[in-house]
Amino acid sequence: MAKGPAPAAPAGEPDAVVIGGGVVGGAMALGLARSGARVAILDEGDDAFRASRGNFALVWVQSKGLGMPEYALWSRRSADDWGTLADLLRTESGIDVAHSQPGGFMLCLSESELQRRAEALHRLHNQPAMAGFSHEVLDHAETKRRLPAIGKDVVGALYSPHDGHVNSLKLFRALREACLRRGVDYRPNHGVDAIEPAGGGFAIRGPWGEMRSARVVLCAGLGNARLAPMVGLDAPVRPSKGQIIVTEKTAPFLDHPMATLRQTDEGGVMIGDSQEDRGFDTSVSQPVLSVMAERAVRMFPRLAGLNVVRTWSALRVMSPDGFPIYDQSFAHPGAFVVTCHSGVTLAANHVLTLAPALLAGRLPEAVSRFSARRFHVQASA
Repeated sequence: MAKGPAPAAPAGEPDAVVIGGGVVGGAMALGLARSGARVAILDEGDDAFRASRGNFALVWVQSKGLGMPEYALWSRRSADDWGTLADLLRTESGIDVAHSQPGGFMLCLSESELQRRAEALHRLHNQPAMAGFSHEVLDHAETKRRLPAIGKDVVGALYSPHDGHVNSLKLFRALREACLRRGVDYRPNHGVDAIEPAGGGFAIRGPWGEMRSARVVLCAGLGNARLAPMVGLDAPVRPSKGQIIVTEKTAPFLDHPMATLRQTDEGGVMIGDSQEDRGFDTSVSQPVLSVMAERAVRMFPRLAGLNVVRTWSALRVMSPDGFPIYDQSFAHPGAFVVTCHSGVTLAANHVLTLAPALLAGRLPEAVSRFSARRFHVQASA
């Protein structure tokens, strides 16, 4: 996959420009800066469809990778390295992101749901190269022994020791602060209209003017679909709407994260398990929130007595098969696209592994399966 390093940056310009200032862009920028690059972030601003504003902050391995075991391995690698990233962020930003990896549960409210999820996890772990992934299928009694606050409607659960979570707002702040301390030139309200190959590098333009760089890394989420073709890349991503409920703070009762419900280090409970194909609609809808709340109360009846303090929706960045897209341009060396819907889980990989590889002008072998070329192969098969 490698074509060698990109040419040196023009005098006075950054070595790499990261387009997109969310969790993915922040992680890539920090990794590049820690590897010695002069980095600029061009961020569209808070009026963008920013997935980072609505993330659930899970570091999740359980259930990921059915149909592509490489994604399961990539997720597990990042989860295993998240403790290193948390320590790094604390050192470089002064912020504790409240990372915890106690193992995660997926609660089931019917026997059929438990059986269906257990069979899917069994198929996932039977894929090639999946040794070392452990999980347990628990009945109601064992689930209640481990999670005393569950309700009678919980028939059982799946448990994986590899799962964890962080504080999403603290993570976003820590990435931004660490980047600033590393000298990253962060420029908000700098939407990009055009990227053109120029002088062995790239001219990046917007209403604000022009910036040139030897490397450009597209981390603009849904905006990558528009930007990628400008540098000979493809990012066929679409929005998937998700809604979240946040309760008032309450005494700690839940040490373990779940795919649809978690208590933060500050005491509030986040509830969010919706997926809607509604285009770029980010409105909050009462019927969906009601279903989410009803399931959450069945899982933990004590939630019925808590006030809701906030609800919101955001757009996930989804590829056609749901897996990440990591690619480099063969037509225009030095241009890369990085897009995924698990920016928190994969943040450790992005900072510690992917960014240094991009600076060297290549993608690591571990992500070779994530090229967008896989979609064209399927289409012509």
